[in-house]
Amino acid sequence: MTGWTRNDLERIGAADELQLATFKKDGTRRMPVVIWVVRVGDDLYVRAYRGREGAWFRHIQPQHKGRIVAGRVTKDVTFVDVSDDEALNNEIDAAYQSKYRRYSATYVDPMIAPQARATTLKLVPSA
Repeated sequence: MTGWTRNDLERIGAADELQLATFKKDGTRRMPVVIWVVRVGDDLYVRAYRGREGAWFRHIQPQHKGRIVAGRVTKDVTFVDVSDDEALNNEIDAAYQSKYRRYSATYVDPMIAPQARATTLKLVPSA
């Protein structure tokens, strides 16, 4: 696994939405879903709005891999669970609140609630 380029971080981090396609058992991609993405430092993070029961979150469990498209960047990624890192999750909460503040609390509050925090995933570009 390698790190993000500065250009990728800036483009994806600035994008309002990210398209995420998970892989089926046979290796084919599912239809992408649209989710929010935030940047903290030199890393990118996503959460499942509906928590661990959300379809895309369940679909990544067997392989922890997917493909993202955001800010004119397309990358295959590995998902790394960071939901147990309390300090990091506090920073991610703040990033969601800052980036998406123009949306009502109806949308932002669930993204920083315990149910979503339990699904916090770091996106790591695949080599």
